[in-house]
Formats: sequence, C-alpha cells, structure tokens
Amino acid sequence: MILYGLKTCDTCRKARKALPDADFVDVRDDGVPEEILKRALGRFGPALVNTRSTTWRDLSEAERANDPLAQLQTHPTLMKRPLLVAGDTMYLGWTPDVRRSLGF
Repeated sequence: MILYGLKTCDTCRKARKALPDADFVDVRDDGVPEEILKRALGRFGPALVNTRSTTWRDLSEAERANDPLAQLQTHPTLMKRPLLVAGDTMYLGWTPDVRRSLGF
C-alpha cells in the first residue's frame, strides 16, 4: 500500500500510524505520479481537489478554472489527503468509512 500525503498533515500522521507498513510519499517533496492522479481523478472526480485549503484560496481565478489534473500537478498540496493506493483499490481521506474498509 502507498500512502500519498503530507508529513505535516495531522490526518496523514494518524493514517501513517495506523498503517505502519504502508510506503509513504510526501506529495510536497515528491509529487504524485501522473498515472496515479489520473486514476484518482477517475475514481473520485472533483472531490480529489481540496477547495477548502489555503493553497486553493491562494490560487487566482484563472488557476482555479484550470483542469483538475493540471492543478494537482502544479500544486500537489491541493489534493485531499491521504490518498491510499492498494493495487487497483484507492481510498481518499481517513474517514470512518475508509478505516472500516481497511479493517480498523
């Protein structure tokens, strides 16, 4: 399993603690591979973009109008976190539903 998130994000820290064997990728440092972003956008659609984040508030109207893939490639911290990838299965966030799906 790969956990995409931010090392400074409290929610990502909780997920990392619960999933100690997951490989962690800090999106600020390493980004997210384009193929993963495309799959995640296909799975979660616009919900993948965190429109409540500071990064979103700092974007210009022109940047906000861009394609979500372009937004996430330019500003990977816009992605809702964590994004968990386990083979062909993806989970977004660390909600009770996600935790239940993972057996917690």
